[in-house]
Amino acid sequence: MRIVQKFCKSGRLKTILFLVISFQSLNAQYLEGITNVRDTSFATSTAFKKTLKYFPNITMVPEMHFDFVKQKNDIVYCSYGKRKMKLDAFFSKNEKKTQTAIIIIHGGGWRSGSRQQHHQMAQKLASLGYVCFTPEYRLSTEALFPAAVYDVKAAIRWVRENAKQYNVNPNQIVSLGFSAGGELAAFMGTTGNMPLFEGVVTNSSSKSQVNAVVDIDGTLAFIHPESSEGDDSKKKSAGTYWFGYSMKENPKLWEAAAPLSYVNASTPPTLFINSSVARMHAGRDDYRKVLDANGIYSEVHEFENSPHAFCLFNPWFEPTIQYIDAFLTKVFPVK
Repeated sequence: MRIVQKFCKSGRLKTILFLVISFQSLNAQYLEGITNVRDTSFATSTAFKKTLKYFPNITMVPEMHFDFVKQKNDIVYCSYGKRKMKLDAFFSKNEKKTQTAIIIIHGGGWRSGSRQQHHQMAQKLASLGYVCFTPEYRLSTEALFPAAVYDVKAAIRWVRENAKQYNVNPNQIVSLGFSAGGELAAFMGTTGNMPLFEGVVTNSSSKSQVNAVVDIDGTLAFIHPESSEGDDSKKKSAGTYWFGYSMKENPKLWEAAAPLSYVNASTPPTLFINSSVARMHAGRDDYRKVLDANGIYSEVHEFENSPHAFCLFNPWFEPTIQYIDAFLTKVFPVK
């Protein structure tokens, strides 16, 4: 089997490389991680217990419900045979004007986590005038890269197809993600409408590109001096589970899965909100150099002395929301 990966270097579209990865010349792909059993190791509650040891003043963000925000759960956005992919929607009952849509992608090392992880964020942002969607995507317990990419792109297309029903401006769709979800959010911004990463598209003329990106502590590069992804010395890394190959076995695949490999003049405005854990935003500065060279707006907000899971807890939750709202207000000004 042969996969042709197409990506650009140094953020410039003068050079387009066709990377051919021949699996025949590599070790057998690691498939033992596909258990079809949900991995529940990463959840807000477990992350809270771990983080509390080092940050004793943090608190959980309570569930939020606003009278004017409607929440609709378990909406099927695409199917693979009997497997139905679902998302939850959060939108104002009273808003008449079309609004910016935010697709919120959960974290968990591409192997764990759930779409419920950011319901509080979705509720809060919806109360500020956004339409939010929290999709599930196939994790590495079910399918390997690029299945998750296909799923999130399918969710984006679904939002465009249903823009009228949810009062969404189809030209103001945002991919927002935390951790692994942040990596996927950036990947959406750099590979919009790229045929290689669209998956099987049926009965849809909608496009998968996004109009802005919010990356919350999601890595931009795997093979990078700032990255520590791919360390299998003690146990298999999240990346090895997701790709089915270790970094050593197939470095080109790891490189081809990095948003930094594709950032270019068509990448939309991007907001980076980061913890003080440097390895979690590997490649960010190189990524921004490409944006700057192409006149694309970006912002960085980094919380001092903060854990990776900062956006899930107080005191960082509200400032995170404020950064998101201010950024989107700037890139999508009210006319």
